Amino acid sequence: MFGKIKYYEVKDNVVSIEFEHGQATVTVATPSIINFFSPISSERRPSKAIENLQPAPGEIKTDFAGGQVLVYTSQLKAVVADNFIVDIYDLTGNLLCADYRGEDRPFVRRGTGNDLDIAAEEGHKFEAEQAAQKIRVLKQLQPDSYFYGLGDKTGHLNKRGYHYKMWNTDNPEPHVESFESLYKSIPFFIALTKKTAYGIFFDNSYKTFFDFGKENSQYYSFSAVDGNLDYYFIYGPSAKEVVGGYTFLTGRTPLPQLWTLGYQQSRWSYAPEKRLEEIADDFREKGIPCDVLYLDIDYMDGYRVFTWDDKKFPDHEQMLKRLKDKGFKVVTIIDPGVKKDQGYAIYDQGVKNHYFATDKDGLPYVNRVWPGDALYPDFANQRVRKWWAENQKILVDHGAAGVWNDMNEPASFNGPLPDDVQFNNDGHLTDHREIHNVYGHYMSKATYEGIKAATNKRPFVITRAAYAGTQKYSTVWTGDNQSLWEHLRMSLPMLMNLGLSGLAFSGTDVGGFGFDATAELLSRWVQVGTFTALFRNHSSVFTRDQEPWAFDPQTESINRKYIRLRYRLLPYFYDIMHAEENSGLAMIRPLLLDYQDDEAVYEINDEFMSGSNLLVAPVVAQGQKARTVYLPKGNRWIDYWTQEVFQGGQYIAKQAPLDTCPIYVKEGSTIPLYPVQNYVGEKQITELTLDIYPLTSDGQSLYEHYRDDGESFDYRDGIYNLYNFRQIRKGDQLTIQISEPTAQYAQQYDHFQFVIHAKQVMDLKIDGQTGDMAQSEGVVTVTVPSRAREVSLHLA
Repeated sequence: MFGKIKYYEVKDNVVSIEFEHGQATVTVATPSIINFFSPISSERRPSKAIENLQPAPGEIKTDFAGGQVLVYTSQLKAVVADNFIVDIYDLTGNLLCADYRGEDRPFVRRGTGNDLDIAAEEGHKFEAEQAAQKIRVLKQLQPDSYFYGLGDKTGHLNKRGYHYKMWNTDNPEPHVESFESLYKSIPFFIALTKKTAYGIFFDNSYKTFFDFGKENSQYYSFSAVDGNLDYYFIYGPSAKEVVGGYTFLTGRTPLPQLWTLGYQQSRWSYAPEKRLEEIADDFREKGIPCDVLYLDIDYMDGYRVFTWDDKKFPDHEQMLKRLKDKGFKVVTIIDPGVKKDQGYAIYDQGVKNHYFATDKDGLPYVNRVWPGDALYPDFANQRVRKWWAENQKILVDHGAAGVWNDMNEPASFNGPLPDDVQFNNDGHLTDHREIHNVYGHYMSKATYEGIKAATNKRPFVITRAAYAGTQKYSTVWTGDNQSLWEHLRMSLPMLMNLGLSGLAFSGTDVGGFGFDATAELLSRWVQVGTFTALFRNHSSVFTRDQEPWAFDPQTESINRKYIRLRYRLLPYFYDIMHAEENSGLAMIRPLLLDYQDDEAVYEINDEFMSGSNLLVAPVVAQGQKARTVYLPKGNRWIDYWTQEVFQGGQYIAKQAPLDTCPIYVKEGSTIPLYPVQNYVGEKQITELTLDIYPLTSDGQSLYEHYRDDGESFDYRDGIYNLYNFRQIRKGDQLTIQISEPTAQYAQQYDHFQFVIHAKQVMDLKIDGQTGDMAQSEGVVTVTVPSRAREVSLHLA
């Protein structure tokens, strides 16, 4: 298509190439990230995912040899040939990624149109995509390649052999592996070949497609119906570095408020207000911690956004104050559809100021959602986002602690929005084809900025629809799942791939949204939710109740046990989220992220790492009371419940009765713990417990613990405390060094409680002085003043 290379030129970090039939640029963002761009449909426009990028390309060298343009960074060599054929090597000459030179030949689907008609009469559905694809890139597929990412697509962790579509879709039917699109479009994936990883981010918001060898085993491909050829190659060589590079481009999840990591309870719907307060009282009376309650669409007056139903919630401001006094935050839902209703302020403002998307004739476009006939704010327009942001103050002033954006694919009841619905993308007039996948992204951005301006606290926004980069503004959940064992099983690879795709703050509807949960299913699901960043139980109207106490005493006890464990682990999870703001690494991670050299973990779908120290292997099948667990190479692992020690690199059998979720701690780990609270902030934390799992051979391990006020942006001005705990093992001597904390935040710990998992400890000394300890059942407990700098002991 492009023809032969005519000439090229270099300016700063951009290599511009003129072909016989087009132009292209090769832009070095960093030594490990290179952008390949050609203006197929328009000149380069600001990315919808990448904002405020500060390139750091390092030294760049170029050459022209054999009719090819060679671009060198300190880590990569990119070779650009005629027809914009691209191959990428590391500096040792190892080929990392190459364009496919062969014939584009998908497999043949057998059957005639008559066959399809007959099958359709019986109810079979065929969703083969017929859209013409203006842009299509084919890459050579290696026989030992694995693929990850793409957000929360269905199916297994490894996406090889599958085909996916990026087109945000609200489909309430039970999600299965055949679903090619869901609520989010994250056109980014990681390829892993011969233990070396790279990523590709295809920054195109039109409908795009990804095929990982389904149609032809010789190549994988990504394509789009329109827009520009615009993709980033992100080199590792570790998958961790790829995630870091991708989130360097698209942004990282900002540190959330601490209470958002607590347990959250939702339902469609807790109404009237008496019902919501009954739920709150049940949590407190039953001693089950909870920080957040949700209000679904029934709190609104006729589903008009930014209003309250005065009949169901006649005293809602006082109700929210009462709940606040009991330690509850309330999060309110908001949909984008604005009711067509003259005299309703939001509608009137939108019409007067031309804030709504229009049809091709310039008239406000009308479809139908919950309030009936409704109009859609043009969130692609900065003026509209500013207006929407200002409206968040209405909710905040009434007492809402966060906002839940739903139906923002955008969803509609009267057929999908036509392709020719018009938007103003910050001065660029465009249509629904380009904006559809970023509609929820822009809505989340407006919501985040509005709450931030209204509260000066870290906003809590939750969204169903998203695009690459939404992690800067919102947490996400996987949408309308079902109370099915298959959906619990599938949630694990979905959450792991969301994390690999930059969406570090994510979760599912624990227990399932649609259908009726069972006691066993809820028990197993809450065990998974304990270790996901967003821990929210949510269920649909007309389904049976699924609050923690809704079934029987055993189920209530299991829910209480794991929700309390969540609150014990809050400082550990908060540390993960603090580190994520610098690394991009999510709380829930596939094993391959930490153990890339162990090929046995590449396709493990039913285990995950929670941070770098805890391995969780939940039971996700009905009736199962034992399971096989793989423990990765390179470490010893300690059973959290029994304290048994296992060598890594092996499969073990673990008994897992209904109240037991298999959890393993990596040797050398230090796990910070808080006391159980009914809600975050109920107790002033003056003691930090440190669960210490000693190294079993000579070496060192370091744990960094972070503390701040849990809600403001003061931490960005250095107002926080950092504590470093270093284990040093030499023979039978274990030394724990405690660094002088960087103490800018006023609240500090009075002392630490070390819980050392060892059969017997001798000769304990704190800063050289003999210290007291208590020993029982393989655990040694030591109280250490916060001013102490070293604890040393001998392990029997």
